[in-house]
Amino acid sequence: MTISLPQRWQFRQPSVIPGFGLALGVTLSWLVLIILIPLSGLAWRSSALGWSTFWTLATDQRTLNALKISFGTAFVAALANVVFGVLLAWVLVRYRFFGRRVIDAMVDLPFALPTAVAGIALTTLYAPNGWIGSLLTPLGIKVAFTPLGIVFALIFVGLPFVVRTVQPIMEEIDREVEEAAATLGATRFQTVSRVLLPGLAPAVLTGFALAFARGVGEYGSVIFIAGNLPYVSEIAPLLIVIRLEEFNYPAATAIAAVMLIISFVMLLVINSIQAWSRRRYGYGA
Repeated sequence: MTISLPQRWQFRQPSVIPGFGLALGVTLSWLVLIILIPLSGLAWRSSALGWSTFWTLATDQRTLNALKISFGTAFVAALANVVFGVLLAWVLVRYRFFGRRVIDAMVDLPFALPTAVAGIALTTLYAPNGWIGSLLTPLGIKVAFTPLGIVFALIFVGLPFVVRTVQPIMEEIDREVEEAAATLGATRFQTVSRVLLPGLAPAVLTGFALAFARGVGEYGSVIFIAGNLPYVSEIAPLLIVIRLEEFNYPAATAIAAVMLIISFVMLLVINSIQAWSRRRYGYGA
């Protein structure tokens, strides 16, 4: 009678690539030093406030309005970026025209351009006496120094996230799939809605989450065009800076902790979407 011994549990799968222990050690050390220690300090400082004090500071009316403006404008801007980002990616992938490479390079400009420069440029354009603002003011549309101006700034900084997330997936979709759908009698709308969009959905959702996360934490491009009016166009990151300048460290800590919690939830959602995408399309192990 042969007794089989239980297999030894392995921490990792065997790999032909050497240096796993060293690489893992460096990775964890860098993660702890750069990310975990600062965040742990914020969490410790927040816990030192006490629950009642923390709740009072976090639910202050000015704080709630700033959080509402930050997350509300970021959500609207992310939705707009999904629509126009997918359209822009579709044009860059499916069509060949003069200047396509220039437009493709311009998509990355918000990554390289300092956010303060973007904010000044947008304010110059959309101010009541600006090139575009002077045309909108007679129509009763005010962009600068309103939440609408914040949305415009966040659309500017968040568009590349959607385009660069969707574009590689769109390039992998074979044109023969569209031709087969047309051969079977599908209309253009049915081809887009039933053949193309389901495959692009994970990438679109990931791009939306990334643009939304960027919009929530954006500061430089927003403070110029927002006007920073309390209860009207004041964002949460700016309110944190104001509390620090007032030496009101407990209030700044409470606001930062709330944003940290929300950001962590958003990142968890992003990772879940990416994992679902890998499982659905067979990416990764």
